[in-house]
Amino acid sequence: MGPGQIISALHTLISIQQPVFLWGAPGVGKSQVVAQVAAERGLLLRDIRAVLLDPVDLRGLPRISEQGTAIWCPPSFLPPQGDTSSGILFLDELNTAPPLVQAACYQLILDRAIGEYHLPDGWTIVAAGNRERDKSVTHRMPTALANRMVHLDFDPVLDDWLDWARKAGIREEVRAFLRFRPRMLHNMDPALTEKAFPSPRSWEFVSRILEAGPDASVLVELFRGTVGKAAAAEFAGFLEVWRDLPDVDEVLTQPLQARVPTEPAAMYALCEALSLVADEDNIEALVDYTLRVQPEFGVLLMRDAVSHTPSLARSAAFARWAEKNADVLL
Repeated sequence: MGPGQIISALHTLISIQQPVFLWGAPGVGKSQVVAQVAAERGLLLRDIRAVLLDPVDLRGLPRISEQGTAIWCPPSFLPPQGDTSSGILFLDELNTAPPLVQAACYQLILDRAIGEYHLPDGWTIVAAGNRERDKSVTHRMPTALANRMVHLDFDPVLDDWLDWARKAGIREEVRAFLRFRPRMLHNMDPALTEKAFPSPRSWEFVSRILEAGPDASVLVELFRGTVGKAAAAEFAGFLEVWRDLPDVDEVLTQPLQARVPTEPAAMYALCEALSLVADEDNIEALVDYTLRVQPEFGVLLMRDAVSHTPSLARSAAFARWAEKNADVLL
């Protein structure tokens, strides 16, 4: 399932307080999706890294009551008993935790209680972890625990990630590169020993590195340390194309004279850049330029422009472009 489907499924499961486990490779964005759903539903989020816990951490510490009996004090990272708020208790990296910690979580998921502690009614348990085939450090989940949860497989999908990336301010050259090389969004080979590999998370790191304006002499090494040698080499080469693109303002002021790149990588990059500035004032010029490029790139450009500014689809210029490209759109 892609991120969009995962988000839709989580909304459904949280509405009925059904525990769910998200399975996915490292770096695909499991934690970010859970945080997004919590924000969309106006829920509190308690993010607990199960791998960092000891078995006794979930139950808490005992104290002596006035009657001389032991009473367990639950840890502060759990929602207080009697809390009237609603939220998500997120047990991240659950299957990475030792078996005894998983056993403690088992009671919490199974009975919504552990010892004398009871999870408040408005809270839903969501867990996540890496798949065994990804060669991550994992422990087999007990069958009884697995049977109490809905299991969803999380796979990265480029269009979903690009939608998120635009809203999150990911650099446009990173987005353009991944349009050009979509397989590089997540390319992890568990058999390789290389520590860095391309993933949605590591491309976010690349964007932040570019924002920092590093010295050109170390830029490729920074990319290698973030997304691995192969992806770094391709991305560095793409940046050379990116820097040689026609000026966006020139395209919009002289759409019939501005240069049209011949390299596919350059066209992907230019389409990304133009879609970001498309509006009602320049749509006529944008269409004039689009009619000069290969139809598949014209479709890519206009689709992205409309996704940014939906009102463009109702313009006369868009209708003119759609009529000219009716055979491609069918």
